[in-house]
Amino acid sequence: MGVAMSGEQWGIEAGGHRATIVEVGGGIREYAVDGVDVLDGYSADQICPGGAGAQLAPWPNRTGDGRYAFGGAEYQLALSEPAKGNAIHGLVRWLPWRRIAGTPDSVTVACALPAHPGYPWPLSLTARWTVSAHGLRVEHTATNLGDTPAPYGLGCHPYLTLPGRPDDWTLHVPARTVLRTDERSLPVGEDPVAGTDLDFGSPRPIGATVLDTAYTDLVRGDAGTADVILSTVDGRWVTLWADETFRWVQVFTADTAKAPRTRRSVAVEPMTCPPDALRTGRDLITVEPGETWRGAWGLRVAP
Repeated sequence: MGVAMSGEQWGIEAGGHRATIVEVGGGIREYAVDGVDVLDGYSADQICPGGAGAQLAPWPNRTGDGRYAFGGAEYQLALSEPAKGNAIHGLVRWLPWRRIAGTPDSVTVACALPAHPGYPWPLSLTARWTVSAHGLRVEHTATNLGDTPAPYGLGCHPYLTLPGRPDDWTLHVPARTVLRTDERSLPVGEDPVAGTDLDFGSPRPIGATVLDTAYTDLVRGDAGTADVILSTVDGRWVTLWADETFRWVQVFTADTAKAPRTRRSVAVEPMTCPPDALRTGRDLITVEPGETWRGAWGLRVAP
């Protein structure tokens, strides 16, 4: 029997909720409730397509030219998005993660990110994935094992799905500000979102709107979470919530995804910082030596 392309598989389940976490990248391959898919995932014999369910660390999204400065020194990352001249989606999504704890309804996976010339800070990363009758929850940590402060950012890349197609779904993004980007998907400014084509502050159908858009100044509820909601006309919905450590959310209607994934689901990506944060410093986290950063996000679905 061959090895799964995403490595070892760890299934967790509770109350009709079932998810599969994978060794390669430590991400989520599938999540379903009562047998109905909540995530547009991939099969065990596939390489993870389009970042589906991936963890993106120690930076999410892009770093222009792969070049940045921190702590008085300059660094060069490999250009993993060569067509645009960017380093994209961090360093850990193709690394092996190991299971360090688990129960029938949860699994904790860990990754040791070694220092290298483009990012010379050794980190210990963990993610605890849990399912329950309340949905899916992910708790992340990042510990700086080095002796100098480390720049850090995290994003995750779940593609959410509902019956039908994205054009027919209603989207709610509780944000006041949107990032303006250039042809390389790098930031060139920020604008108020109210009244623009990108404004989903009040729920409305996605229609023909094309989104690959970073939102910030997120409006939070009493629990301190920002809730992005996708729903259908027949009352089905899925909510991605993120705690205060996630100051940004990227919404991607997958128009540039390769077939057959083109515009069939919507990626809603919680991010601690915006694209190009290693270069700009915008909302970049600094993890001190020996310090551990923590953050959490999750999914809720219609009962």
